[in-house]
Amino acid sequence: MARIRLLTSVSGPGFVWAPGEVVDLPGADAAAWADGVRAELVRDEAPETPEAAVVRPERARKRAGPRRETRTT
Repeated sequence: MARIRLLTSVSGPGFVWAPGEVVDLPGADAAAWADGVRAELVRDEAPETPEAAVVRPERARKRAGPRRETRTT
């Protein structure tokens, strides 16, 4: 089985698919539907988003606030 995400609405006898809906189909059928107009193949791994990007360590540190002087008497 392969997974596709519909780009347009599709209906037929006994089914209705809306845009954005993810559907499992046999491999050959999924390849035929995934033409970039009606649907697209869905990968199993999550797409990389800016929110999921790895933060570089030098940017992860908090900035130090103003230093207070300590008095010794």
